[in-house]
Amino acid sequence: MFSVTPVERQYPTYILADTAANSQIEVVPSRGGIVTSWKIGGQEIFYLDAERFTHPDLSVRGGIPILFPICGNMPDNSYNYNGNTYQLKQHGFARDLPWQVASQSTENGASLSVVLTNTPETLVSYPFEFEVTFTYTLNGNSLAIAQEFKNLSSQPMPFSAGLHPYFAALDKSKLEVEIPGTEYFDKEQNSYSFDGNFDFDQPEIDVAFEQLSEHNAKVTDRDRNLVMTLTYDQYHPVLIFWAVKGKDFYCLEPWTAPRNAINSGKNLITLAPGQSINTLVTLAIAQG
Repeated sequence: MFSVTPVERQYPTYILADTAANSQIEVVPSRGGIVTSWKIGGQEIFYLDAERFTHPDLSVRGGIPILFPICGNMPDNSYNYNGNTYQLKQHGFARDLPWQVASQSTENGASLSVVLTNTPETLVSYPFEFEVTFTYTLNGNSLAIAQEFKNLSSQPMPFSAGLHPYFAALDKSKLEVEIPGTEYFDKEQNSYSFDGNFDFDQPEIDVAFEQLSEHNAKVTDRDRNLVMTLTYDQYHPVLIFWAVKGKDFYCLEPWTAPRNAINSGKNLITLAPGQSINTLVTLAIAQG
């Protein structure tokens, strides 16, 4: 049985549940359209900095923040378009703005659609009219995230988008990471070969895989007996792996383009006026 239940908290929250699978997620539209929790059999899949989450002036660290209209950061947080310079902070503004609930359904899963559109404030930093719709569908131990990006402007709209899921991991030394790439880049664009192993004793791992041979990646957590499989479509040619020593999470992030793409043009998506595209990312959890 599928259900979608709104509950009143500090931020209005929607609980999507598959009671037969004992699986449920929590979506908070007004806090960046974010998924904050996913429990399967009572076990939490995501990490969330709960204290930080209570402060609306701080970005959320945990759950699945949405990255749009850029992924990563840019030099001086600036980019040029049509001879003008604009400012955008790291990962863009979508994760910090309130989204609106558009629809919900309990057919073929528990689904909720949330929508973000341009505002006078977004036009200052990103001079395009747009509509972005995310539809979360929970079915069993699988969470599908369907995304639609629509250009409502009279000019071509460049952007990149991504997801920034934080997966709970109490002992990262027990992680087995399978990413379909043999090379990654650090933030300085230095290249390193990848043999399937990370040194989790270093202070931080923040690397980008830009040559992916398949459309799925997998992380097995031997400590929690969980296997997470991430599946992404052709619009996501970049995977980011991020982990911080002493923090109980790792992030495996599907991006449509690398950092600074709005300046470099690398893998940048540009929609013609009135054009839209649909993308899909799916997370699946199994016992390992």
